[in-house]
Amino acid sequence: MTTAPTTKPRDAMRLRELVFGAACAAAVRATARLGVADALDDTPLSAEDLAAAVKTDARALRRLLRALTCYGVFSEEPDGRFAHTDMSRQLREDDPQSLRWIALWCTEPWTWAAWPRLDEAVRTGDSVFEDLFGKEFFPYLHEDAEESAHVFNRAMTTSSVQSARDVAELLDLTGAACVADIGGGQGHVLASLLEKHPGMRGTLLDLPGVVERADPRLRDGGALAARVDVVPGDCREAVPVEADVYIIKNILEWDDESTRRTLRNVISAARPGARVVVIENLVDDSPSMRFTTAMDLMLLLNVGGAKHTRASMESRMREAGLVVGEVRPVNAYLHAFESVVPG
Repeated sequence: MTTAPTTKPRDAMRLRELVFGAACAAAVRATARLGVADALDDTPLSAEDLAAAVKTDARALRRLLRALTCYGVFSEEPDGRFAHTDMSRQLREDDPQSLRWIALWCTEPWTWAAWPRLDEAVRTGDSVFEDLFGKEFFPYLHEDAEESAHVFNRAMTTSSVQSARDVAELLDLTGAACVADIGGGQGHVLASLLEKHPGMRGTLLDLPGVVERADPRLRDGGALAARVDVVPGDCREAVPVEADVYIIKNILEWDDESTRRTLRNVISAARPGARVVVIENLVDDSPSMRFTTAMDLMLLLNVGGAKHTRASMESRMREAGLVVGEVRPVNAYLHAFESVVPG
């Protein structure tokens, strides 16, 4: 007679915790929307004092804070007052590493409608967004969800500003006369690189509506404007830019054909020997696997896209004709793929 394997109590409790993951995400969202982290400074406060500051029910706020302390977001003092932790400080608007807008973006109303359809997306391999909302993701966002679009823009700006510093610190562009940021959003990476290399020129290429909101440093009258060309365009259609170094950061998440077109467009525009640096999140070979794999599933749900493995990214780059070299971590969640346009 065989004995069925027994479930370890710790594993059973962990699974229970996982299926209540939505409660944790909702608690973080509620805290960000209420401004609890902003109301709490260096001195611990009681739930009653915090509730008065953010205009909530004190008993309900204590329950919310108690739930978050289990995850290291805030801590509870022996006398019952609540204090900041490193994580809770990142929900403050004024923290240099603030994740407030990113926390809000990842828990926007549309996400709660999409996540329950993940099984359908896995069966088909396609986005469920259009079926849910009657439009593809970005048209819906900008035409029907103005507040969510605002949150998206703030979150992307936050993420770009924070990672721009890491990219500028990692990349050595000594000897390069010009750098192009392809699909570079508002140009935070480009601005950081130009500040690091005072003799270098730069080009920002992105959709017209995006570059209209470019970093003030790059616009007319800005500190870097004299060294920058801002080019409106779609890199999936053409890259009308010649440079010594091309940066492609966090945009190769569409379908494979769009990714191939973008890389080929860069190669068509570039001189032989030009550097192409692709910067992406990876779903393997990364210390932030839980984060990047979750983003990967969200991309499947909302646009039908995907994050790359190291092998798949290198494969796409080689298929396009690039000579791939070193792959280096930028920070805990980004990797830089160095490559060269062949002669």
